[in-house]
Amino acid sequence: MRPPWAPSIFVQNPQMGMFAAIWRCLVKHLFLLSSLTSLSALFLAALNPVLAQGQSLAAASLDSRGSDTSAFFANSLSGTAYEAEPGSSFPSAPEPAAAGYDHYDVVPSAKWHQIPFSRVGVGADVSPLGIGIKSAIVLNHYFDARAMGNFLSINTGNFKVEGFAVNANFHFDSVAAALDFYPWGSVFRISPGALFVNGNQVTVTSDIDPGTSFTLDGKTYYSAKANAATGAVPLSGSGVLGLHNHVPAPTITAGFGKFIPRSDRHWSFPSEFGVAFTGAPTANVNVAGWACTDPHYIHCSDVGAPTNPVAIEFNNSLQTQLAKWRKDLGAVTIYPLFSYSVMYSFNIR
Repeated sequence: MRPPWAPSIFVQNPQMGMFAAIWRCLVKHLFLLSSLTSLSALFLAALNPVLAQGQSLAAASLDSRGSDTSAFFANSLSGTAYEAEPGSSFPSAPEPAAAGYDHYDVVPSAKWHQIPFSRVGVGADVSPLGIGIKSAIVLNHYFDARAMGNFLSINTGNFKVEGFAVNANFHFDSVAAALDFYPWGSVFRISPGALFVNGNQVTVTSDIDPGTSFTLDGKTYYSAKANAATGAVPLSGSGVLGLHNHVPAPTITAGFGKFIPRSDRHWSFPSEFGVAFTGAPTANVNVAGWACTDPHYIHCSDVGAPTNPVAIEFNNSLQTQLAKWRKDLGAVTIYPLFSYSVMYSFNIR
């Protein structure tokens, strides 16, 4: 019986049946081949962006490695063997750097060194010498030279203390220079120098209310009441505490931070502490008016009268008391120095 799909011509002719079988086989294989071709095209289309990215990375890598590496890869891709010159060999890979250290193929260059007088710095500070303006200049890697000027004037105004109407004026002005030495090129600094001008002093004036008592050299005195008949007036006085016994006064300071950074940085904030050897402060007192030795104003005299017993007693007590004050001040021969500066540096050559 012939199959239902076979035409009668194929059944009646066996040769035609053989051709029909061959035809059916070809159709099946062509269908499979067409399906595989379509799947391959879809796969390649999906893979194309990845391949394009890989080619770009490879091209960038070849460009960064230079002409020799590019030639090597070109020869390899073209099938040309790369042959080293006789007696030469490929360089070995560098050893990995130890943790925390950089690996150098070449020894690093020397540290930053500025040539002398190539950079200056200007700045300001506040210290016991007053408001400071300073300038520094580079001498070499280990030394700077520095000049400083300080000034300040403060007036307290009038205030009363136990019958004394007091007015105090703090006056500071000085000019100094120092040599800054940085051992081993570190940020630690030792600075010898000197105060060449020193006008630092404290001036106090006072009016003593009538009847106010005070003690000089263990003796009690009273400020007299005003009396037009005798010409008596209450006591008044002024005193000056000088802080400039030695001029010039040597100084020695130490600190941290460089007044001129050894780099391209412009700002620095050095600190400083030390002393100036100004010598013992000086103390002088001048008194005018009338003083009494009793609270009833019976024994009184003008302190400027050279022959009055009350005046002589008062002035002797005053000088003895001043001698004691000066002796106490004699133990203080140094003046404290400490500051925190703001500096701006720039190149001049």
